[in-house]
Amino acid sequence: MHHVQLSVPPGTEDRCRAYWSGVLGLAEIEKPPVLAARGGCWFRGGGIEVHLGAEADFVPARRAHPGILVTSLDALADRLQAHGLPVTWDDNFPGYRRFHSADPFGNRLEFLEPATTAATPDATTAAGPSA
Repeated sequence: MHHVQLSVPPGTEDRCRAYWSGVLGLAEIEKPPVLAARGGCWFRGGGIEVHLGAEADFVPARRAHPGILVTSLDALADRLQAHGLPVTWDDNFPGYRRFHSADPFGNRLEFLEPATTAATPDATTAAGPSA
């Protein structure tokens, strides 16, 4: 898979940057000029690429979601909560620790880490996405 695309409201690129770069630590990548005119923005890091496309009649994806593998799941949960974002733990996926959250627009996101390599709560490794 090359990327996943999520919809966002038009004109919210700065909020996208604050979340995807500022909170999650992904780097913004330049959109091709013909696509940049449509709005939205793209991010890449840790083996994932996320395209955020502006949609006039935006409705957040509350069930459909990307599942993003991370390292230091606990540190990421702490970081999201420190930014006032939801973290809902779910232990119903055998072999993984995971939680669901949402971007600033209500799009559902799942963050997971293999249970066999889960970091201890006092781990100091990076909490950003990884593949």
